[in-house]
Amino acid sequence: MMKKFIKKIFGIDKLEQATVEAEKKLQEATERAAKVIADAAEAERLSKLSPKELATERNESYIAVLDTKVNKDNVKNGFFELDWNELFIVELRLAGYYGETDEEIVDKWFQDLCRNIGAESGVDMDRRGSGYINVNNLGQGKSEIS
Repeated sequence: MMKKFIKKIFGIDKLEQATVEAEKKLQEATERAAKVIADAAEAERLSKLSPKELATERNESYIAVLDTKVNKDNVKNGFFELDWNELFIVELRLAGYYGETDEEIVDKWFQDLCRNIGAESGVDMDRRGSGYINVNNLGQGKSEIS
């Protein structure tokens, strides 16, 4: 009891309270700074990912055209190089596309996509005499379609 009285007379109790409050604010500031540093590190890590890796990280399906070439001698022929992640394959399977390989599944989807675009544009989709589609598996979730 006497100790409290002496602290109150000399203002030590207010100094102790101010110290506790300052330590609490310092702790809160330290926690905020640690979160900012962690968020910056995560942003830097994510910025180094490719679009495919970023989509996979976010649990999103991914498909992209990496390259397109047209045969100079016959502009009706060419190829698209496609890249995808496993989530895209799952999405295609759920939509009813099947095949022995991922490349076959993507090829079936790509053919449907091309047919639909052509049909919507009023193009005659009768392929007789128009050549063939060749799929070259490039590995690592990529294929070349010509």
